Amino acid sequence: MSKPESEVPVPGPESPARTVVADPVDPREAVEAARRVDLDKPKTPTGGAPTDAAPAGTAPANPWAAPDLAAPPAAPAGPVGPPVAPPPSLAPPAPPHPLPAGGWASVPPAAQSGFQPGHPYPPGPAPTNGFAVGSLVTGLVLVAPVALVFGIVALVQINRRKERGLGMAVTGLVLGVIGSLLLALGLIGAVVAPSASDRPGRAPKAPAGSVAWSALKSGDCYNTPDGGSRTDPEGGDETLYWVRRVPCSAAHHGEVAGTARIPESDGPSYPGETQVRERAAELCRRVLDEYALDQWAIPDGMDDVYLYPTPGNWKSGERYVTCAFEDRDAQHRGTVRTDRGSLNSAQLAYLEAVRGFNSAYASQPKKEFAVAPSLHRDWARQMATASHAEAEALTKAANLWPAEVAPKVAELAAAQQEAATAWDTAAAGTDLEADIRRARALVGKTGPMSVEIRRALNLSTGEQVPDLRV
Repeated sequence: MSKPESEVPVPGPESPARTVVADPVDPREAVEAARRVDLDKPKTPTGGAPTDAAPAGTAPANPWAAPDLAAPPAAPAGPVGPPVAPPPSLAPPAPPHPLPAGGWASVPPAAQSGFQPGHPYPPGPAPTNGFAVGSLVTGLVLVAPVALVFGIVALVQINRRKERGLGMAVTGLVLGVIGSLLLALGLIGAVVAPSASDRPGRAPKAPAGSVAWSALKSGDCYNTPDGGSRTDPEGGDETLYWVRRVPCSAAHHGEVAGTARIPESDGPSYPGETQVRERAAELCRRVLDEYALDQWAIPDGMDDVYLYPTPGNWKSGERYVTCAFEDRDAQHRGTVRTDRGSLNSAQLAYLEAVRGFNSAYASQPKKEFAVAPSLHRDWARQMATASHAEAEALTKAANLWPAEVAPKVAELAAAQQEAATAWDTAAAGTDLEADIRRARALVGKTGPMSVEIRRALNLSTGEQVPDLRV
């Protein structure tokens, strides 16, 4: 019902009449306003009390509380025009999709931001094993043992640590194995090569016309060309590879007297170079004395030489010793062999009587008394035996000496008997050096006697034939 007119205010002169015209409203704004919650403080009407005052006894509204979606939207403040229906072409927007029942915990992990726990950074490539690199490098620079060890260590570490470098480790290991095998073969060759090269009878590159030393026979004369021998740099014996056989009437360095075999009783294994050399000297002494019965006829410079087997020769079954006279510094012509058919009975008897003493005297030890006294004492015994034997042989052949030679031969026999007594004293005495010096002085006295006898018997007195040495 309408209000009574008496109660309708009448505009006075101070307040002229006004006409209120409603502003046109956009339908979309109207819809949006219906859904919007005005969180601003409501305005106070003109001349009225504040509208936000809560009724007494009521708690003030919480401006930050969530809006009640079930409540109808508040009417816009102030007068509004008649409601205008939205055009059919402008449908209201669809409400937002509701949250899942589980809330934020139900959001899939892919929607979360940041790095996940346990994976701070993506995993990078595995490191390269250092021993693998070292194995490859040492293998390339031919340090085979080190490459082999590094390769083995690298393979163990790569398998345990899951590192890279397997290819380098395997390559270094292969190079190390190959290099180590080559090194081992080289060491074996270095040990075996001297034995093989010391086998003079198997010299691989002998020149034309040359023969192996083992092919020389008694009565052969030879020369040693350049490259046919090797001298031990540490002062050892000379190793003869091959020689060139020449007639003894031509200039030559050596002449072979014969060979001797080392007996099986010396054992199947190689006794050593020193023992073989001593055994060769002992065996060759008889061979040389038998070949050159008159030692005084051997040219100066030609010494006794013994070509004995090396370990390689011994292993192949070569146990023969070659005995020869050789002058390494000069050449000679002629032979040193004694032609027994050209000797008379007196000459042959004299040479047979004295050759034992000459051989014993030539075997004097080369070591000093203080170093090897036992060797000098043994030599004194040998000299005593040889002196006794010579004196006895000269006396037994008394009927063979010419009249002008007999007194001199008797004098020589007596001198040798006196020397034999001195040698016996030296062998059993306490002053070995003094006794041997005294015995050698007595032997020196027999020298002039021997020269006179030889000259009388027409034997060599030690002077060389002019054309024998060239």
